[in-house]
Amino acid sequence: MEHYSPTFKALGMTFDIPVMLMSVLASALVLILVTISTRNMTAGVPRGMQNFFEWVIDFVRGIAGQFMDMKTGSKFVTLGITLFLYIFISNQLGVLANFNVTYTEPNPAFGITQEVINQHGHQVTHDGHTVKEVTVAWFKSPTASPSVTFGLALMVLLYAHYLGIKKSPGKYLKHWFEPNPAMFILHAMEEFIIKPLTLPLRLFGNIFAGEVLIAFLLAGSAVAVSIPLAIWLGYSLFVGSIQAYIFTTLTLVYISQKVVDDH
Repeated sequence: MEHYSPTFKALGMTFDIPVMLMSVLASALVLILVTISTRNMTAGVPRGMQNFFEWVIDFVRGIAGQFMDMKTGSKFVTLGITLFLYIFISNQLGVLANFNVTYTEPNPAFGITQEVINQHGHQVTHDGHTVKEVTVAWFKSPTASPSVTFGLALMVLLYAHYLGIKKSPGKYLKHWFEPNPAMFILHAMEEFIIKPLTLPLRLFGNIFAGEVLIAFLLAGSAVAVSIPLAIWLGYSLFVGSIQAYIFTTLTLVYISQKVVDDH
């Protein structure tokens, strides 16, 4: 079943309303989680949510420590924690609560106009009458949208280049031609094609594919799909966690390549 996503245009750009709402929700959940975890902190033996948050800090510090000395890596632990929590929570939103709303009547406040129903609706029969209805997936993972994953990747990659230029403009320019000038082509392909494509597409592809299969299973008979759905939901939780780890790790790798002299 095709799902329609309401949009609106502003400043020459198209904005996906469900993706925007879920991005705000994911950010709010990260803020709430961090606030709850860090209130009433104690220097003694950590308990409850403080224990969990200290584990997250140590986890990200451990990732950074693999590629940078801790004096340098500590500067980017906050960025790593933010990315990890945001992507982890975003990946799980569409797994834990995947529901749709159908519209048979226009609702302009939510971007559902009669034109949208005519163009994107599919025919169904209600009480002997054939009407067109549009299905909107309001609750889904924002990371199942390429606009979100490409936006995150663009932010990370631009920040890494900024750090490289800030650290040493001369060394930043020199590395493009090392170990010999012919390597410039390969460096350019890596920085402007491979990294900008692989970093966001890996995250988007895994989360999007997972939610497509969840939607497919939910459309089937409860008796027939209950066991496959339970297995797939558990696997999707695992994949969402792994993808948050991979994105955070690659972010710290790309940054280390610009700020560590050994690279």
